[in-house]
Amino acid sequence: MGDYHPESPERLHAIHDRLIASGLDMYLATYEAPLATEVQLARAHDPAYIRRIMDASPEQGIVHLDPDTALCPYTVMAALRAAGAGILAVDLLMGGRAENAFCLVRPPGHHAERSQAMGFCFFNNIAVAALHALTMHGLRRVAIVDFDVHHGNGTEDIFSSDPRVLMVSTFQHPFYPYSGTDAPTPNMVNVPLAAGANGDDFRGAVQDVWLPALARHRPEMILISAGFDAHIEDDMASLRLREADYVWVTSELKRVAQAHAGGRIVSMLEGGYALPALARSVEAHIRALADL
Repeated sequence: MGDYHPESPERLHAIHDRLIASGLDMYLATYEAPLATEVQLARAHDPAYIRRIMDASPEQGIVHLDPDTALCPYTVMAALRAAGAGILAVDLLMGGRAENAFCLVRPPGHHAERSQAMGFCFFNNIAVAALHALTMHGLRRVAIVDFDVHHGNGTEDIFSSDPRVLMVSTFQHPFYPYSGTDAPTPNMVNVPLAAGANGDDFRGAVQDVWLPALARHRPEMILISAGFDAHIEDDMASLRLREADYVWVTSELKRVAQAHAGGRIVSMLEGGYALPALARSVEAHIRALADL
């Protein structure tokens, strides 16, 4: 998205390097994601919006859709592949070829609304994956868990009032995109956290609010918008989570998935911009998912 933009290729490089250095890559089955089709995207996005994004792709240089969100000649292909990763992950889990999956993708997706790109996001990867599970695999109930430091306004826009989908989230508030607290629908369980909130505050929100809501919903699959920008070392925000908090919440979600979803969890990378902290947090999250 341009020089010095925080949503950079170095994010994935840092994670890849950490997985190799830790030896964790030896225990993981890896897959090349397919490109999502327009039919698959249109379950979450207005077809006219999808076409606008395709048509805005430049042959060279950078085109800004807003001050934070820009297209280069390769962005659309990357965004299609990011959305396709969630689709493939759902297929692998529903086909019994994996119990859970982590999608190492960029650009992120949870700010992309049905007809609006914003916050570094073009297509809502987690929404596309959830709707693929519901539409193509016949699931009746799924849950989306979002612990990114920013509210997943796009996911809420797409699923508001859809009783098949429960979304539980924590996010710093007030903070970009300044949403998530204005009379959400019953299937949106948002817990705003004040600047400076730490792991104890986060764990309290999960135990007191998320877990009871998830137990009531009995999801047949859990999908995680896994943003790691609430980490104490990430200076783009002001929450104070650490790797141990990501391990803990992942373990709690695994228990929910074992109880209701046959263990099925699809986790997709969202934010996280302090590269060493991002890489350590993803490693910790994957270890917890894989029981390693």
